[in-house]
Amino acid sequence: MRGIPSLITDIRKKVFTEVARMAYSGKGYEGVDDLPYIIVPGDQPLHRESVFLERAIASERVRLAMGLNINPIQTRHMMTEGMDEAAIAEQYYTPPLINIIPYACHGCPTNQYKVSNYCQNCLAASCQKVCPKDAITFKNNRSYIDLDKCIRCGKCAKACPYNAIVHLERPCAAACGMDAIESDANGRATINQDKCVACGQCLVSCPFGAIVDKGQIFQVIQSILQGHKVIAIVAPAFIGQFGKHSTPGKFIAAMKQLGFARIVEVAVGADLCTMEEAKDFVEKVPSQQDYMLTSCCPAWHSMVHKLFPGESDKISMTLTPMVFTARLMKQKYPDCKVVFVGPCAAKKLEAIREDIRSDVDFVLTFEELQGMFEAKEIDFETIEPMYDLNEASAKGRGFAVSGGVAKAVENMIHETNPDMEVKTARAEGLRECRKLMTLAKAGKYKGHLLEGMACPGGCVAGAGTLLPVELASAVVGRYQNEAQKESPLDSEYKDLAKMLEE
Repeated sequence: MRGIPSLITDIRKKVFTEVARMAYSGKGYEGVDDLPYIIVPGDQPLHRESVFLERAIASERVRLAMGLNINPIQTRHMMTEGMDEAAIAEQYYTPPLINIIPYACHGCPTNQYKVSNYCQNCLAASCQKVCPKDAITFKNNRSYIDLDKCIRCGKCAKACPYNAIVHLERPCAAACGMDAIESDANGRATINQDKCVACGQCLVSCPFGAIVDKGQIFQVIQSILQGHKVIAIVAPAFIGQFGKHSTPGKFIAAMKQLGFARIVEVAVGADLCTMEEAKDFVEKVPSQQDYMLTSCCPAWHSMVHKLFPGESDKISMTLTPMVFTARLMKQKYPDCKVVFVGPCAAKKLEAIREDIRSDVDFVLTFEELQGMFEAKEIDFETIEPMYDLNEASAKGRGFAVSGGVAKAVENMIHETNPDMEVKTARAEGLRECRKLMTLAKAGKYKGHLLEGMACPGGCVAGAGTLLPVELASAVVGRYQNEAQKESPLDSEYKDLAKMLEE
């Protein structure tokens, strides 16, 4: 559903916009109780059975956008509960980052086969013949599946000549490559946080908008208003996310209007990451280990640690582009605050790690940043552009799309070690990443560099993006071609990588 305007995207934008507008007012969270009525105006519901239910859901969305936990529904709680502690510039994310608002969940069917009205009651009765559990009978001139007997093998659906048997599965569960979506006693979806890696694919797949991630919009703006030097480090997938008029020059001008002191491409850090991962690979594969995993995608990184702990030592020890860029900024401006702006929900999880907290102060998604633009009424069509971003190479910008990391590292190895053979393999989407790791563990990828991306399509398909994946990939490709530097070796920061890792 990403890139398709809907009531869900409208509501999310309203929430982010109103939280940002409240923050920019400089009055703290005064007026927060009014936000559900601004987000859901009037006396008629837009999409649920009650306007009161819609406002209750909006209240929880506001709380989550401010980084707070969902209030339990079993007891009475004020909407503002806990806001004194959260509404400060120094507030970090606290898990869980991805949440399901219980009374927003539709309780969708879970993994079952059902016969639709297209059943023709045919003489062949192929569905019945192939069922290994005799779960199919004929009632009222149509096929019927006994769900108590059905083992969900799908043979009946494949055998039906009319495609009359459909497979129903919760969209959030189907999208979750970690099988972290479970059910509560009432049949509503829940998240097993022990399995979740915060990739956010469930969030963008829920047709009812019941799944929401926490935000730091309020805290970022508080930091700006307090006079901190707030630097935005922006993932390369930003290009085109805010409309056809959002050129790099106009984007920088818009960010300045929001109050950011400086805007830097995270592709600068991607260049450093490329060089260090290439060195890592040359030194370790195959002399010390059979293969190496890229380090950039935090959800892929977490998946390996959770499901393949014995292989986690194969992950490159190189810092991610986000951390490289953040440390570079902290070195140049010791008192600054760093905001990572990107497509990824899992970066929020990475940023709360003990060894990262001092480097990355805040994380915003493109969707959340759009709310800030809306709150300040910034029009990309009319805003005057400023300077362009020219510090990163084309290869660094290519990290945004699936395959871009492995390609950049492979090219770097060829530049520095032209006689060395480099084999790569990659997977996108956590289910495919799990298959890749299963094969790697079995010894199928000796001598390989393995790239895993939690989001199908790469970072351009992250949970916090605004564009359809295909369009975003094409725009990033054009942005790569515009880079003035081709190789990471052209980076002016290339000699700082080792120091930043210490």
